[in-house]
Amino acid sequence: MAPVKVGINGFGRIGRIVFRNAVEHNDIDVVAVNDPFIEVKYAAYMLKYDSSHGLFKGEVAIDGNDLVINGKKVRFYGERDPAAIPWKETSADTGAAKAVGKVIPELNGKLTGMSMRVPTANVSVVDLTARLEKGASYDAIKAAIKEAADGPLKGILGYTEDEVVSTDLNGNTNSSIFDAKAGISLNDNFVKLVSWYDNEWGYSRRVLDLISYVAKVDASK
Repeated sequence: MAPVKVGINGFGRIGRIVFRNAVEHNDIDVVAVNDPFIEVKYAAYMLKYDSSHGLFKGEVAIDGNDLVINGKKVRFYGERDPAAIPWKETSADTGAAKAVGKVIPELNGKLTGMSMRVPTANVSVVDLTARLEKGASYDAIKAAIKEAADGPLKGILGYTEDEVVSTDLNGNTNSSIFDAKAGISLNDNFVKLVSWYDNEWGYSRRVLDLISYVAKVDASK
């Protein structure tokens, strides 16, 4: 299947990280970017340099009012109304705790959480304390998570037994990386699980996965 051609509306941090992710994979081809609040020169600079993820792995240049990424021109627009952009001319194919209960109804009312601001540039952590209805040893829990990470959730859920810190997971494309060494079990019914995630990079990769999935579904009709 040919790469899906897409346009990005909004070139803030997530827009730029989605762009970077797309460049590293051959299934998505970004052909246009729209942001009415910045000039193309500033867009190129912000794409090239990122305080959390470092220097862009490639060449970034400008040709008139367009971006040139690794020698390929990407149309740049400054339209306040995305509908005013001639997307067809660009060949584009596409015009935390509280959320868990909506995504997984079975957990609604059974889970709550809080967030803490800490002095790290990037990467967040989930510290989950759970009381289990059906007892399970910590080793059994680790084995089940590793099986999922190596199987049906491969590329989405990660698993590590290394002694890691937050910066070690910067730029990781998984939505969550289970830290087997950081968790603890009081008994078979009361456990604490720790999992890391790069909110920007992991989320951006899931956006591209969704685009690819939608394109495949459309192509099969």
